[in-house]
Formats: sequence, structure tokens, C-alpha cells
Amino acid sequence: MRSLLLLFSAPLLLGLGSSVPPPCDSPIYCSGPILDQVQRAKLYDDDKYFVDMKLKFPPAVVISNFEKLSSEFPNRTLPQSQLKVFLDQNFEPAGMEFEPWTPQDWHEKPKFLANVTDPQLQAWAEKIHGLWKQLGRKIRAEVQLRPELYSLIHTPHPVVVPGGRFRELYYWDSYWVLQGLLLSEMTNTSLGMIQNFLYLVNRFGFVPNGGRVYYERRSQPPFLTQMVRLYHRATEDQQFLREALPVLEKEYQFWMVNRSLEVKGHTLNRYYVEAGLPRPESYTDDLELAEGLTEDQQQQLWMDLKAGAESGWDFSSRWYRSAQDGGLADTRTSQVVPTDLNALLCYNERTLASFHRTLGDAESAARYEAAADRRMAAMEALLWDEKRGAWFDYNLETASNNFGFYPSNLLPIWAMCYSSTDMANKAVQYLKGSGALKYSLRVPTSLRDSGQQWDFPNAWPPLQHMLIEGLSTVPSEEARRLAFDLAQEWIRTNWRVYSKYNGMFEKYDVTGDGKPGGGGEYEVQLGFGWTNGVALQLLDRYGASLTSSGGRFSLFLPLLLLLSWPLFIRAC
Repeated sequence: MRSLLLLFSAPLLLGLGSSVPPPCDSPIYCSGPILDQVQRAKLYDDDKYFVDMKLKFPPAVVISNFEKLSSEFPNRTLPQSQLKVFLDQNFEPAGMEFEPWTPQDWHEKPKFLANVTDPQLQAWAEKIHGLWKQLGRKIRAEVQLRPELYSLIHTPHPVVVPGGRFRELYYWDSYWVLQGLLLSEMTNTSLGMIQNFLYLVNRFGFVPNGGRVYYERRSQPPFLTQMVRLYHRATEDQQFLREALPVLEKEYQFWMVNRSLEVKGHTLNRYYVEAGLPRPESYTDDLELAEGLTEDQQQQLWMDLKAGAESGWDFSSRWYRSAQDGGLADTRTSQVVPTDLNALLCYNERTLASFHRTLGDAESAARYEAAADRRMAAMEALLWDEKRGAWFDYNLETASNNFGFYPSNLLPIWAMCYSSTDMANKAVQYLKGSGALKYSLRVPTSLRDSGQQWDFPNAWPPLQHMLIEGLSTVPSEEARRLAFDLAQEWIRTNWRVYSKYNGMFEKYDVTGDGKPGGGGEYEVQLGFGWTNGVALQLLDRYGASLTSSGGRFSLFLPLLLLLSWPLFIRAC
């Protein structure tokens, strides 16, 4: 009998109040003169490195050491050489929180590999499966015993991280990581991942963006309910579902209480973070971006940048005051009602309803079904455009929709949050006419080259997967052929880049013949958790037809006829 006894309640740390609070309560990792001076000195290529370093002494001692040293210099500002001495004496390098760990449930030949008929793709799938061992992390016991020395948030079970600079647990990444782990038959590792997130909801009232204290005031797209759906579908563990459900409802309430608003008589959700200081992990970027602004404007910008990070799309012209022009300083994420967030919450409402029905609570099931129906009606009233045939973000400042192309415009299909097949068919035609399909390496995140990583020319694995999964559920042969075509070209893109660079990347460039993506605040990262999970999902689902080279899908038309109905059903 599995138990969730490790889950316990604690005061909510929501960052709400009469004044705008800092990103967290740490006077070293989230605010204060040490953070300010070290980050401004740009001692490291990536601001995240410093806030991931471990303290050698309790925070009060480190602060006292800094005050004594800085008192010897004009304006209490240390020169770079003295800052380096201070850091060497008081901090350890980043990454000291973990100990070597290989998941015990990993084994060499999971069954899904037999579904992949192309020999090169099958060998590649085995290598991807092997990457879970490299991305597994076990937190040292001292993090729990001496939490004040670390920016890492302790969780009770080992984690599988995205990779690269993302050396800790992340929220929405883990939905696709979990899909890959379950295909790799790593059920215990998957359960531990989910239990970590349930633990975090009980501790904070929501799942933080990632497993660091400087992420404590913001979340990410709320995929935990869907993680539980995947695990329950794989295991049919009713006791686990019964224990997890109240925690899922607690997270849902966080989003409805703290991230909802009423627009034209309809209640929908947005990303919104009340923390008006620079992001500690991107401190100098945020400072430089806010130069010349008033104090109120700076706070608003920093709050909107954090809301952009909460969206997972950090950053994109999608969040600009005007999607047609402007730059990162025009980010106004809190003034956007996002299509994809509301589609996901609609999906969550229907999933919570199904969980209650599974457990015999018809009354609660009906309540969530009614909530999903209300949200669907609100999305159709405010986000759906009948003429264009898709859903578009709503801008609160302009009281209008953003008609730029983003894959998120089609994600209500993935969530099955629409009222008629005609709407889904129109959305397929919208995608075909958008101009986004002209890139052979698949669908870019937008058609605007803003220099931000969630814009052209980058394509991101989770968006490709949700597009493919959504199209595969539309009851038309055209939509299912398009789903296969997208899957085929995405797998070839991943395969080409892996063959060239010997690695899986967080994002890809749709131009050229296959290369990692770029842009944004940091170099493209290698690893990579959600890329691996998406690739394994597509290889499992379409493996009998996918090839590592050759024509686009003309060779597979006979097989495509077998796809006249969706190949996988969302059983909860």
C-alpha cells in the first residue's frame, strides 16, 4: 500500500499583501546587498549560477561577514577582487545539493522500443531512454536538515531534471518528462516525481515554477492534474488517486482565487505574480531592462516579467503591449488572458470531474463539469474568432484579441475544450493557412522574429506535442494526416540534430537543415527532459511508420488509413 503521509500542510506563502513583496524571504538569494553587488559585478556568465550556490555558514553569519568587509570600502561597495574573496570564503560552487543516483526502476529494454521499426530510430530511442540516468538527481539529506544553507527547496523523492542550467525540478517540464518515464516503465520514479509536486502544493498552496526559493512566488502552467491522470491511467491505482485528489483541488483553488478575473461577465484566468523586484536568477537583465523607468514602472515591469516566466513562455512578443512592435520592456503578461492557460484549466476541470466519478462522488463531478462548461462558454465568447477559425489571447488594456499566430491558438483542440466538430475543423484550416507549416522542420512558436526564445524561428517540443495530440483527436482524415506529418518531421528534426551534435536540446530552429534554437536570455540548453519525453511519445505512437530519412509522408498513406480514429484515448 503506497502512502502519501509525507504530504503535510503548512502556511501558504503566496506573496500577497499591501506592498509588493520580494521574490522570497531569503535576504541572500532573493534580495539584499549581497545579491545586488554580486550580480551587478557580473562575476558569472549566468546570473543563475550565484543564486544556486550553497552557503558555508548560516545566513546571519554570511551577512555579518559581508557587512564587515564592505564597511572597509567607499559606499560599502566591494571591488570585484574582494567580492571573489568573499564568495570563496562564504559559498560553495553550484550543484553541491545532489548526490549520485541511478533510478532503480530503469532497465535496458522497455517494451515501447519494439514499436519503432526504423533501425536507426530504434537505436536512437534506446539512447534517449538512457538519458534518464543522466538527468536523475537525489537531494542530499543535509538540504532537509540545514535548508537555510541552500536555495534548493527540499522534496522527499529524487527528481528528473530538464538539464543544463536547469539543475533542479521544474513544473510544467515534468509533464512531458513523466510521459517519457512511464513509457520507459519507470513507474516508481514517476510516482516519486508526482509526490514531490503534491508535497509542494501542501507546503506552498501551489507548485512553484521550480525547486528553488527564488521561484516561491510564481508557478507555471498547472499540469499536476494531468500528471496524475497519466499515472492513474498507467497503474489504475485508486488509493493513490483518492489521496492525491484533495491536493489537486487545493492547487485548482489557488488558480481560481489568485489568478482569475472577470471579463465582460465571464471568469477566466491569467498569469499574475506580485513580486516587484528583479528576478534573482536574471537579476542584471531585469535591472538593465528597467533603466530609465519610474519606481512604479520598474515594479510593474518586474512583476510582468515574472508573470511571463510563470507562463513558461519566457519570453515572447505574445506578452508585449503590442504584439506587432515593441520589445521586452513592453512585456505586460498580466494584461493578457491566455488561450492555452484557460484550455489547460478546462482540461483540468473535466479531469477532476472524471476523478470524482471514478471515486463515486457524482455531486463533486457535476460541479467540475459545470465549471468546465462555463469556461468553455467564456472562451468561445472572448477568445474564439469564428471568421479566422481559432482562439486568440485577449488583451485587457486594448479590449481586443491578439491575432498573431502562436501554436497556443489551437490548444483548445488538445484540451478538447470546444463545443462542436465544426470549430475543430475550422482550426485545422486556420493552421494550414497561417503560414506556419511552410517550415519543413515544423511549427515555429510565432511568425515574428523578436529575438526572444519563444518566438520565431524557435520550435518547442511541448507545443509540437500538444498540436499533434490535438490534431489526432479531430474526427477527420485530413487532421490525422497532418498530425502524422508534424510527428514525422519533428522526429526527423530531433534525429538530425542528435546525429550532428550528439545531444537533445530544449528547442530547435525551424530554418536550415536542423540545428538547436537560440535567442533569449541564455544559451540553448542540452539534456533535455521534455524533448526526450516528446520524442519517446511520438516514437511509441507512430513508430511503425516513422523513418529517419526519406519523403515526407507519401510513403505511408496506406498506414495512415489506419488512423481514421484516434490511436490513443484519454482514459482517466
